[in-house]
Amino acid sequence: MQTTWVVVPTCLPEILRRCHVCASERFRTSGKFRVNANHKLLDAWLLALCADCGETTKLTVLERVNVRSIRPELLDRLHGNDPGLAAELLQDPPVRRRNRIALDWRDAWRLETSGPTPPAAGDGPGERAPADEAAALPEGETLEVSVRFAARIPVRPVRLIADGFGLSRAEVGRLLAEGNLVSTVRLSGKLSANFTFTFKR
Repeated sequence: MQTTWVVVPTCLPEILRRCHVCASERFRTSGKFRVNANHKLLDAWLLALCADCGETTKLTVLERVNVRSIRPELLDRLHGNDPGLAAELLQDPPVRRRNRIALDWRDAWRLETSGPTPPAAGDGPGERAPADEAAALPEGETLEVSVRFAARIPVRPVRLIADGFGLSRAEVGRLLAEGNLVSTVRLSGKLSANFTFTFKR
């Protein structure tokens, strides 16, 4: 049997950067940009507010770039405060390196599971109890789960598997130790790229 789980962002992650006013290390962004044109050169920043004192910080997106070299679509998204663009830029390694920031995805994502069998009566799409997939698997059968990431969100596979099957992390650890959870990737660290694992009953 096969099924697919998807890690989906629910909001923009918190930005980890020290505030120069109150020494907090967390900023939040609503996806607003500031664009400044100086003759033919353009600067653009993503704005974020300190989670404690509300001080604004600017994350450099474009710096002294010739306007003609910027795609019109990108300019429209900057001027339109496109939250999708903010999400893309926060996940862009060069942008994070340039601004010396890290991201905290805690409470900013959810796991969507879709089982190999239809939902029980009365359940809507995606509302079936996650543990059904494991519980409905006949003895001796295997379930191959493809985990896909809608964004590069670093998560622990052990937590995903626990959430997806409605198990405790200790139970997932026991399944790993017994060889009933196997994968070509290491399940004990953090991952942000698509992977597959097999659950054996």
